[in-house]
Amino acid sequence: MTQGNSPKAAPKAVNAKTQARSAARLYAVQALFQMEQSDVNFDKVIAEFEEHRFGATYEEGEFAEGDTKLFRMMVREAVNNQAKIDQATDRALVAKWPIARIDPTLRALFRASAAEMTESKTPIKVVINEFVDVARAFFPEGREASFVNAVLDHMARELRPEAF
Repeated sequence: MTQGNSPKAAPKAVNAKTQARSAARLYAVQALFQMEQSDVNFDKVIAEFEEHRFGATYEEGEFAEGDTKLFRMMVREAVNNQAKIDQATDRALVAKWPIARIDPTLRALFRASAAEMTESKTPIKVVINEFVDVARAFFPEGREASFVNAVLDHMARELRPEAF
């Protein structure tokens, strides 16, 4: 993941809390991706992100401030419930494409979104829309956003059926 995929300053029409929550979602996907690639534990990656990304300014640009509580929850819950989340993701994917075969960024995205779906009171449609936006940030040219929308809708119906 590169800094270019990080959220920038919030547009004036978007309030700071909403922007921080959006940034936390993107950072959670990046953190989970990093953990999978480098085999580092969640306490270490959480500390690294909070110290070096949340609101940091570098020569290349500025990182948005993230909602620390949401970020921590998504990373921890995604790791602690990874088997359950991966099973729900597998059920949402076609049989020939189990979660182990999909792009690692998408795997991280599905894990972070499922953690938020199951561990927060955020409306399910907000979670889906936000993570579809995250998919667009990572895959601006591809069809991944539509794929993510379909998989998250299926997962949401399983993980939070009362929302439908």
